[in-house]
Amino acid sequence: MKRVFQILTFLLAVVLVGGLWWYFIDTRAPESRPDLVRLPETLPPPPEGYPSNHALMVAYALGRLDLNDLEAPHPLPSGVIEKLDTEYGRVGDRPLLLDLFAPEIMDASAPGVLFIHGGGWTSGDKSDYRIYATYFAEKGYVVGSVGYRLKGEAKYPAAIEDVKCAVRWMRAHSEELNVDPDRIAVIGGSAGGHLAMMVGYSSDVPELEGTGGWPETSSAVRAVVDLYGPTDFTTPYARTHTTTTSYIGKSFDEVPELYDQISPMSHLDANDPPTLIFQGTLDDLVPVTQSDRLAAKLESLGVPYWYDRLDGWPHTMDMARLVSDRVEIVVGTFFNEYLDESRE
Repeated sequence: MKRVFQILTFLLAVVLVGGLWWYFIDTRAPESRPDLVRLPETLPPPPEGYPSNHALMVAYALGRLDLNDLEAPHPLPSGVIEKLDTEYGRVGDRPLLLDLFAPEIMDASAPGVLFIHGGGWTSGDKSDYRIYATYFAEKGYVVGSVGYRLKGEAKYPAAIEDVKCAVRWMRAHSEELNVDPDRIAVIGGSAGGHLAMMVGYSSDVPELEGTGGWPETSSAVRAVVDLYGPTDFTTPYARTHTTTTSYIGKSFDEVPELYDQISPMSHLDANDPPTLIFQGTLDDLVPVTQSDRLAAKLESLGVPYWYDRLDGWPHTMDMARLVSDRVEIVVGTFFNEYLDESRE
C-alpha cells in the first residue's frame, strides 16, 4: 500500500510540474527592452498580461477575459455621421470603398485618420474597425475605415496601391470633407499595420502608387500607427511563412527583390513620419523582434517614435477590451502630439 501511495504521489508531482510548465513557461516572453520602449510618462501603465499563451487561453475559458465582439451591432455615437461604402477609387470596373465617419458639427478643418484592417491580406473587412473609427470621429477626427483588394482578388502590391489611393482621395477631397490635408494619419493592425507603414515610408516609391485615382495628389501622411504589423520580410521566418509567400505569389528565391520591396524597414529614412508601435511579447505570428528592430531603426534615423511593448499579450491583443481601451488612450495622446495644427 505504501508503494502505491509513493507511485501516486510521484505521478501527481509530475502532473503538477507539467501543468505549471504548460501554464507558465511554454511560450516564455522574450527579455524586456526598456532601451527601446518609449512613451510619455503621463500615460497609465499597460494592463497586466499573462505568463504564456496557455495561461491566456485558461483566462478566456474561465470567462475572465473581456473581448470586443466585432459581430455585435455597434450603434453610431451621438454627434457622429457615417457614409458607408464611399467610393475612394476605382481599378478598372472595380470600385474601392471605405466607410466614412465624421463629427456632425465641425467649426474648422480636422485631422484625417484612415484605419486599415488586418487579416493576412486574405480576409477581414473595413467594418472590423468600426469601434475605433466611431470613437475617433466622436473625438473630432474625420475617419475612414478602408477596404482594399485582398490577395484572392489581386496579389502584391494591390493592397498597398489601394490604401495609398485612399490617402490621395482624402487629400484631394479635403475641402469637402473638412479635413486638413497636411494632417492625415494612417493606422492598422497586423497586415493593416504593415500597409500603414508602407503608406508612411514608401510615399516616394512611384511604382507602388497604383492607378486607382487622383494621380496628381500626394499619398504622404503626417503620422503612422502600427499595431503588431510585420516590418521585415527578408528574415528566414518571414520569407518562408505561407501567409507571406501566398501574398507575394512567388518564393524568396525567385524574387528576393520583392521581399525587400514589401518590407517597411527597407523604405525607412530620416524624413519619414513619426510612428507609434504596439506589440505584444507573446505574439506567435509576428515576432516581437520585428517591432524591436523597427524601433531601433527609427531611433538610429532620428525619426520620432513611441513604442508600447506590452508584456504578456498575443497577436491581435486589442481584441481584449483592456488593451483596446489602452490603444484608444495612447493613440489619442500620440495624435494630440503629432497631428496638432500648431506643430510644423
